[in-house]
Amino acid sequence: MSLIKVQDISKNYNLGDVQVCALCGVSLSMDKGDFVAVMGQSGSGKSTFMNILGCLDKPTSGRYSLEGVDVSELSRDELAVIRNKKIGFVFHGFNLLSRTSALENVELPMLYNGLPAKDRKELAMAALKTVGLSGRENHHPNQLSGGQQQRVAIARALVNQAPLILADEPTGNLDTKTSREIMDLFVKLNEESDITVIIVTHEPDIAVFSKRTIRFLDGRVVSDGHTVKP
Repeated sequence: MSLIKVQDISKNYNLGDVQVCALCGVSLSMDKGDFVAVMGQSGSGKSTFMNILGCLDKPTSGRYSLEGVDVSELSRDELAVIRNKKIGFVFHGFNLLSRTSALENVELPMLYNGLPAKDRKELAMAALKTVGLSGRENHHPNQLSGGQQQRVAIARALVNQAPLILADEPTGNLDTKTSREIMDLFVKLNEESDITVIIVTHEPDIAVFSKRTIRFLDGRVVSDGHTVKP
């Protein structure tokens, strides 16, 4: 069974008297353990596509299934549960709370699960260790480098053991060396933990870390195949 399956999904927006098709009949599937780069120019539909995969938006028409569940029909509360338990999010802006420690930032997704504080701490410490930040758990974001902040964000995405990580321009605020380190971490998570990773990027040197590249243009998939390595 595919982890992700979208069937003829479209997303339309009404701008006055004009209807804009952000996604136009997209169909594809992704298996557990895929590492996919989603590419395209600004306005191509790639961000709309990722928002739908992340259950942050619903398609105007079509079906989206995650682990065999048609999420297109779920209520707002049910979608919130899916986002918390099935999907880890990583953003280019890190989205960390500035006045809380790395450990507390990683614990945040577990606050909704009713876990005791001791269990939350143990799982958060383990996630920070996975991303190479043991010993930094009490540091606040302003005491960490950009790469370390992104590692905290990745640990936060991992802590609920979600099978899917969605990363939106995860290296957008990082220098070249740090970007490679972050992408190497995604590769490790994908290969060793069999986590499905989907990244949105416009940078070919970031896309080469993936196994598969999907390109969007004007709301449609124009290519989908194995990533060509340099």
